[in-house]
Amino acid sequence: MNLLHYFFGSNKQRAKFIFDLIAPLYGSIDKSVQKGYAEIAKKLNSQIPLENFSILDIGTGTGGWLASIAKYSKMKKQGVDFSDKMIHQAKKNHPNLNFIKMDADDMKHFEDNSFDIVTASFVLHGMKAKERGVVLKEMARIANKYVMIQDFRNKTAPFVKVLEFLERSDYKNFKRNFEEEMQNFFNSIKIIECDNGNAVYVGKIDTK
Repeated sequence: MNLLHYFFGSNKQRAKFIFDLIAPLYGSIDKSVQKGYAEIAKKLNSQIPLENFSILDIGTGTGGWLASIAKYSKMKKQGVDFSDKMIHQAKKNHPNLNFIKMDADDMKHFEDNSFDIVTASFVLHGMKAKERGVVLKEMARIANKYVMIQDFRNKTAPFVKVLEFLERSDYKNFKRNFEEEMQNFFNSIKIIECDNGNAVYVGKIDTK
């Protein structure tokens, strides 16, 4: 990856360039970020007990979100990310968990209904609606019980807006439309509001 991918590449190439670039920084602040994740994971577990659920984390980054929810589960935990450097940092920070490189829009490696929970933290807002739909469809295919998306919902901090501008993310449309987008894939949707203005969007898999 090089700077040309940021200016002239596809959305995926630009995202890979950015996340490879910032992976060392994210790795160094992983423990600090995980403190915030821990509170959200605690609230999530209080509403949907995670103890007996296997978990797949898409776009796992440095592994902080997976580590936060994994402590409540006795079952299999797996993280995937398309950035080599993010995977390197995740393995370094959380050697007790499993991480592999994989694109979120092509997860043929995993069979249908092979994880109880498929989750993603601050991943889907970086995609356009069509791309989000592709990833949500894959997540719903792999999940056996729930798809859980932790991401933006209400007020966004100014410095985060700057980061999203640099990433050229779709966070504004995500906040505006994502709940409705989830209705295309799940009959039952639950929104767990978080203190920081974000939320966990929970889609329940129809087992009929």
